[in-house]
Amino acid sequence: MTANWHIGNAADEGSGNRGWVVGHFIDPPEDVRSSKDVEVKWGVHPAGDKRAQWTADDQRTTMALLVQGNFRVDLTEGSASLTRQGDYVMWGPGVDHSWEALADSVVITVRWPSQT
Repeated sequence: MTANWHIGNAADEGSGNRGWVVGHFIDPPEDVRSSKDVEVKWGVHPAGDKRAQWTADDQRTTMALLVQGNFRVDLTEGSASLTRQGDYVMWGPGVDHSWEALADSVVITVRWPSQT
């Protein structure tokens, strides 16, 4: 690994950060994956996995992109069912959310800026 490039596996490397593979929390800060601008998560969710409590974020924009499975995101603004590979939902600051994997699912989440 050098400071300007990196090759790896999101599932393996994200296991120590709840799936997050890019963001301010990557150490050392010189690592190309360490960023104050964006966070990227590789989320593997078995059927029935859910975040029942609502999560609020008043400063960031988030996009959840379905790789495989059936995944529902509930927002204070409505609900989105991600059922087809490539389906996504995006929400801005101040929109609370929760989610549930309705089938075994893989979801890429991108959030910006990376909150420190």
